[in-house]
Amino acid sequence: MSAHCMLTGAQPGFGNRISHSHRRTSRRFDPNIQSKRYWLPSEGRYVRLRLSAKGIKTVDAIGVEAAVVRIRARGLKV
Repeated sequence: MSAHCMLTGAQPGFGNRISHSHRRTSRRFDPNIQSKRYWLPSEGRYVRLRLSAKGIKTVDAIGVEAAVVRIRARGLKV
């Protein structure tokens, strides 16, 4: 579960590398996962979240409290 975003659920996509001779081999498109620490005022502690770049922007827009509620609704432990 290392390449998964806790908030958006972004996960690796799969496809093909195509060489100049047009041979196809499988490849993996990983999301841009970052580990970020946020202060959670309601619990008086820091939480470390593994978020994609889009997930970080979402936390900035909706706030860390609402983001943690969404993460817990997905069934993940924070």
